[in-house]
Amino acid sequence: MNFVYLWVLLLIPVVLFLLRGRLRRTSLQVSSVGLWSDADAGRARYLWIPVSLRRLALVLLLVALARPQAGSTYDMDVSEGIAIQLLVDVSSSMDMNVRDLEGQNRSRMEVAKEMVEKFIAGDGDTLAGREEDLLGLITFARYADTRSPLTFGHDALLQIVGSLEVQERPNEDGTAYGDALALAAARLQNIEELQFGQGSVQVDSIESRVIILLTDGENNSGAHLPLEAAGLAKEWGCRIYCISLGDTQDSASGEVQVEQLTASERTLQHISDETGGIFRQASDYESLLSVYEEIDRLERSEISTRSYDRVAEWFWLPLSVALLSLLIALILEASVLRVVP
Repeated sequence: MNFVYLWVLLLIPVVLFLLRGRLRRTSLQVSSVGLWSDADAGRARYLWIPVSLRRLALVLLLVALARPQAGSTYDMDVSEGIAIQLLVDVSSSMDMNVRDLEGQNRSRMEVAKEMVEKFIAGDGDTLAGREEDLLGLITFARYADTRSPLTFGHDALLQIVGSLEVQERPNEDGTAYGDALALAAARLQNIEELQFGQGSVQVDSIESRVIILLTDGENNSGAHLPLEAAGLAKEWGCRIYCISLGDTQDSASGEVQVEQLTASERTLQHISDETGGIFRQASDYESLLSVYEEIDRLERSEISTRSYDRVAEWFWLPLSVALLSLLIALILEASVLRVVP
């Protein structure tokens, strides 16, 4: 408990000293009270009560003017999370095989699903997981589909990722990552419309917006060209990380060599460069894992400590008691302790 105007409390003894005799009742002087020595004092014995209540009201009024406050300071770690749209190719070419860590052949779709799951939940080793981030999932073949809106419900998102399948209908097969990029950028642009948060993470604290595109083919469907979608993403402040999952290999140094790129991969690299992201090639499980590890390191949430002060005003309590004391004194003086001079 502290007082904003502590000096006001110093006035209490001064005021009481100055008014020490002014709150007394007027009286009639007599030569002797011996004739009434046996008389009952009656209600006169209680005349001190209104006087004391008035003095109490005055003291409490000064206490209220000093503005008593009760406050506390606490620190809270606030995570400035990242909004990430995960784009996964589900066209028929994703049914082709790649090698896993044991050298066994697995479909690109199965490897991609496992990698996205590890990126979301972590693998207990090099991937820490995206617990504090807002994540969404969009798949695409001939058409782009929102499989999960941006959400903090990662358990449900993992179930959706685990249920992904290659598009087997010929009339819906194709690769429309241009549409998928445009859809993802629009979702991230309208992130302020979301009205939820988790723990210390709030939507309004998210400033970094990222799109991770995983594809194995060339854009050959859809209404939006990849460069057009990249322009929208750049305008709306979204970084695009492009991963080409195919038969190409990285150089010995791990950097992508321009002369090794196909025409479709050059487009992906241009998209990444224009939006501030990176482009990487992957040909098997190990190389795809290293790409997601790199993106995971580049896009980490920042945790800041913020201090907050909570201050509660308590002037109303002494003020209320002062008014109540004055009211009781007035009632007593006008009724049972009424004095007629």
